[in-house]
Amino acid sequence: MSSQQHRSDPRILGRRTLAEHHRHLAALLRPGLSVLDVGCGTGSITAGIARAVGAAGSVVGIDRDEHLLALAREEHGSRGNLRFESGDALQLEAREQFDIVTAARTLQWVGNPADAIARMRRAAKPGGLLVVLDFDHEENRWEPVPPAEFLAFYQAFLAWREGNGWDNRMASHLPALFRDAGLREVASHPSDETARRGEAGFAGAAPLWADTIESVGSQLPVGGLPRGLQIAEVSRIYRAWIENDLQVQTLSMRTVVGRVPDRF
Repeated sequence: MSSQQHRSDPRILGRRTLAEHHRHLAALLRPGLSVLDVGCGTGSITAGIARAVGAAGSVVGIDRDEHLLALAREEHGSRGNLRFESGDALQLEAREQFDIVTAARTLQWVGNPADAIARMRRAAKPGGLLVVLDFDHEENRWEPVPPAEFLAFYQAFLAWREGNGWDNRMASHLPALFRDAGLREVASHPSDETARRGEAGFAGAAPLWADTIESVGSQLPVGGLPRGLQIAEVSRIYRAWIENDLQVQTLSMRTVVGRVPDRF
């Protein structure tokens, strides 16, 4: 990763579930599979994977953030087919161990995603799958147009990411990276997450970027925001806007699946 150490917000990670936030993977899981979850965070999705593969299956979640791993172990560590380990996508040493290797919203934070994908490929068994879900941050949309203060923050957010070598169109670039890594049967599946006022899940999904303002705001470089604009004020304005005005929030995402070639 970049030397800029991004810290994920446990509030955001803890709200995610396998069924709602890694839908394509959920449809691929079967009892008895072995799965590696790269960038597992607080383990909320990882625990769902463990439930899906059952007692005959096994799941390992890795993350580079020890604080998030501690939360994962506290919440989900009692599951007999699930363990959490310290690890980094760029330092994976596992070889031919897992039926599925997955990462959700992880490679967007990796400065060298090609290396991470190559290591994930090696961790999968011959004939196994890589299943990666990620963002196209430049395609995220809100209706109506958000306040100017939030738009200024969002441009600063994209610039901060770009400055750290993180791809703001990670999802769109994944298929080519998969093919370059020698994966076969590569397919890209639309996986947008859309929250509409009045529909189930809106109240839980709408605050995502308000939480992001507060968690990422402190990580932006000095001078990253326009002069006079404070993170606390951006958060206050945006939270009021989502409470009263936001109608539709669309997070632009894709799930890319590729198969590791068999030995023969």
